[in-house]
Amino acid sequence: MNHAQLRAFHAVAEEGGFTRAAAALNVTQPTLSGQVSALEESYGVRLFERRGRGVELTDLGRGLLDITRRLFDLELEADQLLSAARGLKSGRLRVGADAPYHVIALLAAFNRHYPKIQLSLSFGNSERVLQDLFNRRSDVAVLPDIPSDERLHAVAFQRERIGVFVDRDHDWAGRRSIRLRDLADQRLILREPGSTTRAIFEQAMAAAGVTPGAVLEIGSREAVREAVAAGLGIGAVFESEFGNDDRLHLLAVRDAGLLATEYAACLQDRQNTPIVHAFFELLPAKTGG
Repeated sequence: MNHAQLRAFHAVAEEGGFTRAAAALNVTQPTLSGQVSALEESYGVRLFERRGRGVELTDLGRGLLDITRRLFDLELEADQLLSAARGLKSGRLRVGADAPYHVIALLAAFNRHYPKIQLSLSFGNSERVLQDLFNRRSDVAVLPDIPSDERLHAVAFQRERIGVFVDRDHDWAGRRSIRLRDLADQRLILREPGSTTRAIFEQAMAAAGVTPGAVLEIGSREAVREAVAAGLGIGAVFESEFGNDDRLHLLAVRDAGLLATEYAACLQDRQNTPIVHAFFELLPAKTGG
C-alpha cells in the first residue's frame, strides 16, 4: 500500500476538498488528485463523490478515514516518542480553543520551555473544538466547562465569570451591574448554538424564568462586539475576554452565578505522549471544583 496515496486521501477527507488539502500538504492539486485517483484505481473502488469543487466521502471512504486517523495518529505518537529521547527538540503540538485569551499565554509558556516544537492553533466554538479533538485533528483543547466524558483527560486551571456588555450610549452605560431579570424583553446578541458562553447564559435565564425579547445570533465573537457597539442589543462575554474598547461598557450580573471553569483536555490515550504530557505539566495552578 502506497503511503503517499493514503496521506493524500486522508488530507482530502479531513479538509473537505482537493484545493485545501493540496495547500495543507504543500503539493499541487493535480499531484494530489492523481494520488487519490491512483489509490482508487489500484483497488477498483470509489472513495469520494465529486460534487463541483467539493467532495463527499462514500461509505467505504468513511471507513478508510477512521483507519487513517488512527494510522497517522500512531505515526505522530511514534515521532513524539523518538523526539522525547532528544529532549523534545522536534515534533508538533496542535491546539484547539474557542478563544485566544487563555490559550495564547499557555502556548507562550510552552514555547519558552520547548522552542523547537512546532505549534499550531485553531479556533471554533466549543462543539467544533471538541469534535476536532475526538477526530484527532488536534492534540489538546482549551475550553470552558468541558463535559464529563470517559474518552477525555481534562484538567481545570482557571475559573471564569460571564458578564454582559452594552454600547456606550445605552441606558445602562452608567451602571456597574444589573440583575438577571433586567434582561427580560431585551434584545440579546449571542454566538451560535455550540458556544459555551451562550449555553451558560441561556441556562441561567431559563432557571430564573427570564425570557429575552429576541436573540440575534451571530457566528463570530468579533461580529457580536461590532453589533453591540452599533446599538443592536446586549452581548454576553467572559470578563477576561472583554478587553479595552471605548465603545463598550461591561456590567456584572450580580444575582446569577455565571461561572465557568477553564480546562485543558486531551484524549485519554494521548495524555502520556511526551509533547502532550509536557503541555499539561506547564498548566498554571489548578482550581478546585
